[in-house]
Amino acid sequence: MDAIILAAGLGTRLRPHTLTTPKPLLPVRGRPILDWTLAALPPAVERVIVVTHFLADQVQSYLRSQRHRPNWVTVHQTTPRGTGDAFRACRGQVTADRVLVLNGDDLYAAADLAALAEKPAGLLVHEVDEPRRFGIVFVRPDGTLERLVEKPPLDGRQLANIGAYLFPRSALGIELPLSPRGEYEITDAVTAVAVGQPFYAVPARVWLPIGDEAAWRAADRLDLEGLLLGT
Repeated sequence: MDAIILAAGLGTRLRPHTLTTPKPLLPVRGRPILDWTLAALPPAVERVIVVTHFLADQVQSYLRSQRHRPNWVTVHQTTPRGTGDAFRACRGQVTADRVLVLNGDDLYAAADLAALAEKPAGLLVHEVDEPRRFGIVFVRPDGTLERLVEKPPLDGRQLANIGAYLFPRSALGIELPLSPRGEYEITDAVTAVAVGQPFYAVPARVWLPIGDEAAWRAADRLDLEGLLLGT
């Protein structure tokens, strides 16, 4: 299995901190966000591909110094055009039959990623109370994806897509449509794969999206060693 980490965002909601530090390298409990992500990857991951854009040299410098994953490479996006564009940019680097794809600014638990890695294809989901803010996952009784709807006009607790996916390598060849906001969305690849094979919705015990300063500071107060790595 290969892993792609999407780390090309500008982190605009965390400015001014992200004006000089790329968001994946912001420290949480004294370690970069990206460091927690690499530490939580399943043992089956043999190679890591990090998609970069803003302040890419800092991300490369960190990767050269880290000890979690010696087999890594970066893919630079000159003009980022969405998560689907970042995913497809890795076509020439993925060599494994399956590929794990993770948002570079969210924190996931190692146990949850391991559970996802046991599936042939799937995504992590987590309950949310404000479904109008998220991509919402509708699941069949057998646990497979029925459909994925972006920010539906619903109220009450629903299952959200939290940006962790497991694809067959063939998904990198899917032609994605341009979305209404002018980007290519990785969720369109999810929908396309789910048409041809079971795509499992795997419940996540832990999800810490570092979307703004309040979330960043809140994560910094947690016992992440125990919460994410089970130590």
